[in-house]
Amino acid sequence: MGFRMRKSIKLMPGVRMTFSKSGIGYSAGVKGYRVTKRADGRVQRTVSAPGTGLSHVSSVGGRRPNRSLPPSPKPKAIKPSMFAPKGEKELYQAVQAQDIAAMERVMETHPSHSLPAAAIAGLMLLSRGDNVRCRQLFESVFQSGQDPAADPFIAKYVSVHFTLDVVPGASAELGLDRSAVGLALAELRQGDGDISGAIDVVEQLEPTTYAALSLAELYCASDRFDEVVELTNGISNDDDSTALLCVFRGIAFREQTHFEAARESFKEALKSKRREAAVRHRALLERARCYEAEGKRGMAKKDLERILAEDAHYEGLRDAIEELSQS
Repeated sequence: MGFRMRKSIKLMPGVRMTFSKSGIGYSAGVKGYRVTKRADGRVQRTVSAPGTGLSHVSSVGGRRPNRSLPPSPKPKAIKPSMFAPKGEKELYQAVQAQDIAAMERVMETHPSHSLPAAAIAGLMLLSRGDNVRCRQLFESVFQSGQDPAADPFIAKYVSVHFTLDVVPGASAELGLDRSAVGLALAELRQGDGDISGAIDVVEQLEPTTYAALSLAELYCASDRFDEVVELTNGISNDDDSTALLCVFRGIAFREQTHFEAARESFKEALKSKRREAAVRHRALLERARCYEAEGKRGMAKKDLERILAEDAHYEGLRDAIEELSQS
């Protein structure tokens, strides 16, 4: 999993301003045509045929984008009243100043505000790449069993939304709630090599497609293939996320040497050409591995070449095709 975040406001009909760590971008347009000035300097033009799902995107200029980290939460326009509790005022000032040390002091001196202080400070630490301290705070938030989104301070003052890359090809739009903290904590545990700990967190979350995707990936990483099969029973390719669940189901069957069942799952994952390229390419890659495990190297090569036709720069693909050709 990975994190991207953005915050945007609507200026007028058809015009929107987006804030990110790299700067400010603007977007304007009407139905069927939109021009976006990105924060990195690139200008993107999108032309679409309304009602068809077809569109063309072109971009020029700017610098090559880097993997972005979450920006820090900012308070809403509303401010604490003069009669607000001291902890509320101090935490508001700390968030406004993006002062993590001040938030930690609030945690110590005002226990009633420790949950929002820990959640917000953890998010800021994540945005700054301090995963060790972020994990410590998110651990405390998650272990409390409370939902940060239901906390009066966060509900009243803080507005932030994540785009969370649950697995390559599937993203979730989340606020600062228990699911977001849990999925972030699972990634941090996974990054530290604690796969079982990551699984334990995700298994406690509300059952959603995104939680299922995270679990399927983690189960596969720990060779718990029976649980992947159980988790994905009855799944069909309805969108990018469910298509990826079909891929994980196919991986589980393949690793159990149930090759026919695996190929059926990959076939389901590939039945719609409307899926994102990352999803289709993952399905083709995993099916190619299935064919190779069956000794059908020609079929494996064919699937890899289908990826190559769409993405000539797919990492390691040419070497894999050459290896299959020499066998």
